[in-house]
Amino acid sequence: MCEAASSPQLCRLMRPDDANIAGNVHGGNIFKMIEEAGCIVATRHCNNQNGERCLAALVRVEKTDFLAPVFVGEVASVTADISYTSKHSIEVQVKVMAENILTGAKKLASKAAVWFVPMSLQDVGKIAEVPPIKYASAEQEEEGRKRYDAQKMERLETKAKIEEIVPPPANPEQHTVGFSQHSLIHLVGPSDCTLKDYVNGGVTMKLMDEAAGLTAFRHCRTNVVTASVDVINFHRKIKKGCVVTVTGRLTFVSNKSMEIEVLVDASSLMEAEKYRAASAFFTFISLDKDNKPLPVPPLKVEGEEEQRRFEEGKARYLQNKAKRLADKERKQ
Repeated sequence: MCEAASSPQLCRLMRPDDANIAGNVHGGNIFKMIEEAGCIVATRHCNNQNGERCLAALVRVEKTDFLAPVFVGEVASVTADISYTSKHSIEVQVKVMAENILTGAKKLASKAAVWFVPMSLQDVGKIAEVPPIKYASAEQEEEGRKRYDAQKMERLETKAKIEEIVPPPANPEQHTVGFSQHSLIHLVGPSDCTLKDYVNGGVTMKLMDEAAGLTAFRHCRTNVVTASVDVINFHRKIKKGCVVTVTGRLTFVSNKSMEIEVLVDASSLMEAEKYRAASAFFTFISLDKDNKPLPVPPLKVEGEEEQRRFEEGKARYLQNKAKRLADKERKQ
């Protein structure tokens, strides 16, 4: 790993209010811990030299796999390490371990790569410069640069094709997109925000996971859990006092998984402006009482737009499936 600020470790006992009715810890709570650990190491690094003080703000979460469920009573430990820095951004690798403190058994629950930018505390709209880090090798630095270029291009492409949300029909048929589409409305309060009155990325991700989970539950009416998240892009900051609308809609369903597009829109109570703040694709699976995967009801697609989104979701599904198989073969 690179030479940078010391790695923080967050540890917390998972309580009943962290979980769903089946005892599985919400993916949104894991995301909050991932964001907190990443923010600490990124902020610490950016303030280890003399200059203007800044606070690291989350701008992107790369594909995240939830490798094992975390249950109530287990201890979640999150570690974060800086893996790449550009002039104005920081890549942090985060791992979440879950420990059964009765047996001592440990498991890797999830891992993610997250990107932060340092926001000046003197001038909120200004992005500060990031101190460089020392890499173990030139190859490691080059790989980081490739990841930086790829995520920057993808963020710009995603921002350029923002779609409007179509309200569902009055009496939608079961297993259609409109039937399961769900929105959460949240007024941003002080406890949701950073020192500069902007929403913590972890708070937004928790709301996104909840909206996606409710959409998945409406479709299959069983216990559902987050399996993975394709990418979360944060397009604009959300300020204290804004009303946030988080909408989940199904885009693709395979035999045992559901892809849900989650869109976050924010608007000020004082102004008419409404804007897209974040977007992502969540994948959920359905589980039986023994936490074994269940078949998912097929999605009934209606209209050209839903068909287009279905085909795009299918392409992502097949791409991710091929990548998993390639990774498995490489490890054997």
